[in-house]
Amino acid sequence: MPDDVKTLSAQLAQDPDSLLFLRLAELLRQRGQVDAAHRVALTGLERHPHLADAHDLYARILADKHDYERAFDEWDMTLRIAPAHVGALKGLAFLYFKVGDVQQAAAHLEAAQRAAPDDPGVAQALALARGGASEVEREPPPDVPLAPAAQPLEEARVFAGLEGAQEGLLLLDASGRVLGGALKDPQGQDVTDAVAAYLAGVSQEAARTVKLLGLGGWTGLAAEGKLGHIHLTQPTGDALLLVVRDRAVPMGRLAIIAQRAALAARRWLEAHA
Repeated sequence: MPDDVKTLSAQLAQDPDSLLFLRLAELLRQRGQVDAAHRVALTGLERHPHLADAHDLYARILADKHDYERAFDEWDMTLRIAPAHVGALKGLAFLYFKVGDVQQAAAHLEAAQRAAPDDPGVAQALALARGGASEVEREPPPDVPLAPAAQPLEEARVFAGLEGAQEGLLLLDASGRVLGGALKDPQGQDVTDAVAAYLAGVSQEAARTVKLLGLGGWTGLAAEGKLGHIHLTQPTGDALLLVVRDRAVPMGRLAIIAQRAALAARRWLEAHA
């Protein structure tokens, strides 16, 4: 008998610890009911925090919601539990493709192929990666290994695939010229250019300050505000990256987000040098 949302929901209500939440959440996801799928998957994950398939499912739903940063974390957790989990390897390959890191995408696809040598989708995506594919799909399904196509890595896509790709991330050159990303104030007004103007010369001041204090080279600056947190870092010696997040994001997590954004920015800068 085919799975039915009402039937599965009733069965899960009778046995909340059942693994039926995996089927129910996936069915809801396939029907486009992403918010409902999110609730079911999260509840199941809370009951089964060490289940690799639960983390993989939750990651795919997060990717559906374009929450790629948290999807990365969930797929990473999946591999910590089950290092050969094909779904997680394909999911991470998807995210690496989106930021233009074909080498890392290929490495994850190679691992997926070792775990599932008969998967034709993995073989196809891996062939493209090994051929030097450097383009990414705009929004391919997160649970299918991606065949990059038709969307070049343009300036506006410096942070493609990262959380807040076009809002909350800002990349500048040494003169304060905006290279990628965007910022808005709490009222939704674009403040990208204004912030960029204020940040011009900040890296030189930071370098001068740490030198006077005898602290060596600077690698990052973090600050807490009443409405949010910021993190500044240098992807390269002549570029500056600003990451802005709500206060709900802990400073430690903000540093991780900044590190990943800096990696994406560095690769983009090297590709456009």
